Amino acid sequence: MVAQRTLTEFAASSTERADDTPTTERDLLDRAQAHTADVAAAHFPDLPIDAIAWEVSHRRQRSAGATTYDPANGEITISLAWDAFEQHGWEQFSSTVRHELIHAWQYHEFEEADHGETFARWTDALDTTQHCERFTSPNWWVICEDCGGRLARYQRSKVVKHPEKYSCGDCGGALRVEEAAGQ
Repeated sequence: MVAQRTLTEFAASSTERADDTPTTERDLLDRAQAHTADVAAAHFPDLPIDAIAWEVSHRRQRSAGATTYDPANGEITISLAWDAFEQHGWEQFSSTVRHELIHAWQYHEFEEADHGETFARWTDALDTTQHCERFTSPNWWVICEDCGGRLARYQRSKVVKHPEKYSCGDCGGALRVEEAAGQ
């Protein structure tokens, strides 16, 4: 985990201009925190953004970001996927930061977060999406034989190993597994 700096420390030490693309983890976290401060000031003025912990993940594959909440101490942590940032660049990746900011606000306000109605109300105002797009390809696809539903799988899970033991959550149909192209 990368050490967190406060927004005051960021403002005092950073020479980064708005058009600079982050090139290090620290630059990405600084840029994300500054962007968060701007967005939160306009939309979530009661959210204590200085209390949000930030980290960069090199392991995250399914989502470009994640927000977690510890109910024991109220700590909110936003984790950003470095690979997603490198693939998308700052302009597109900043949408991920805004997406995670909505979750941080949900945790602050309700002590829980999801992609439901409360989340959806903020997507237009913050120019972000309700669900993030994949930035890595899955290793397998679990496919329903009846409805054609497809679920991406990145690890060799129980359903990937033994699809015959499971059924589609939508229609109850039989499942099969296909190895993703290039595997």
